[in-house]
Amino acid sequence: MDKKPQKIGFALNKVTTEQFAIIEDAYCDGGDISLETKLGFGADVDNKMIAVFTTFIFKCNDKAFLIIEAGCHFNIKDDAWEEMLDDEKKSLTAPKGFIRHMTVLTIGTARGILHTKTENTSFNQFLLPTINVAEIIQEDTTINF
Repeated sequence: MDKKPQKIGFALNKVTTEQFAIIEDAYCDGGDISLETKLGFGADVDNKMIAVFTTFIFKCNDKAFLIIEAGCHFNIKDDAWEEMLDDEKKSLTAPKGFIRHMTVLTIGTARGILHTKTENTSFNQFLLPTINVAEIIQEDTTINF
């Protein structure tokens, strides 16, 4: 991408809970708890939207017991969309700083969904930790159509 938009106008359009599951039989009190994190990105060319998906899987002794995947779908202003779009390659390349920002918003959204879905249960003790997104996203993100 030769040119990068200096200022990207965007708005949160929709929040989705892609997955949510509590697998009580897989939870083992006092077991080894771990957290797996995944990120995903998508684009809707017709509506000029970028979607960010975060998946968190809490495991006890390597068995998943709490799963959440949340998505945030962002409308992108026309001028910024056109600057990021590569019609020839049928792709969109978003600057790393912008993708990081949208990812932080999506992780925070997942954190809120997790709290709401587990409120007043014993699983409410499992919180999403702070995540340094800059360590994960170190380059611009290209989404192919």
